[in-house]
Amino acid sequence: MPYVTTRDDTRLHYKDWGAGRPVVLLGTAMMDSRMWEFQAPFLAGRGLRCVTYDRRGCGRSDAPWDGYDYDTLADDLADLIGHLDLRDAVLVGYAVGGGEAVRYLSRYGAGRVAKLALVASTTPFLLRTEDNADGLDIALFDEMAEAIRRDRAQWLSDCTVPFFGGPDADPAALPVSSELARWLVSTGLEASPRAGTEIYRTLFTTDQRAETAAVTVPTLVVHGTADLAAPYALCGPRTAELVEGSRFIPYEGAPHGLFATHADRLNEDLLAFVKE
Repeated sequence: MPYVTTRDDTRLHYKDWGAGRPVVLLGTAMMDSRMWEFQAPFLAGRGLRCVTYDRRGCGRSDAPWDGYDYDTLADDLADLIGHLDLRDAVLVGYAVGGGEAVRYLSRYGAGRVAKLALVASTTPFLLRTEDNADGLDIALFDEMAEAIRRDRAQWLSDCTVPFFGGPDADPAALPVSSELARWLVSTGLEASPRAGTEIYRTLFTTDQRAETAAVTVPTLVVHGTADLAAPYALCGPRTAELVEGSRFIPYEGAPHGLFATHADRLNEDLLAFVKE
């Protein structure tokens, strides 16, 4: 399996499929690059070079104790882009991957990046503060961290139905098979508990309003209106408003896991954006 070694000697597992304009897919908090089961083969099969990788602490990559802040995660992305000498790339940031992509652009500029897609992104800011009064209370993060510490497998299992079904979903009527849902969520168990907690801390508490507003590359924003993990009202519309000239596509009724539940639609939207 191919690996890149980052500047702090962390090995990251990656896949590099196809040829053409590079598309780098950045995934959710604890899942690894296998979440791109539907997007990676589709894009690589349509004249694009599709690069996916396991974030540090997740999947088949190394799991150091530290390095789960956005600066380090963006540095990891920069090391991968440099290792593969990617140019004219499209970054697709999903959930916390959106925060990584935005931090990469603010830290390294757009010299190697032509476009940005933010899908179910946790940008621009989730935490409740005096100037973000309708944000999420820090107690929600504390509860999540305690659930991960106490019984990570049960916590991930409890997340499965809302992840793929949204609020008040019927477990017997999810838009994906129970086998697919269980497999995808189970990849989160391959993340270290330290990585899971600290990645969630990063996405929950980091204010990215200013750096999101500073994005200058053509940007597509896709967000499900039934997203519970990256609440629609806090994330999708606000991200689109901050990025001047961005295109916003809300997916009515789509949950956080729309990469699977709305795979065909997302594939076509990404393909059109990359190739236009």
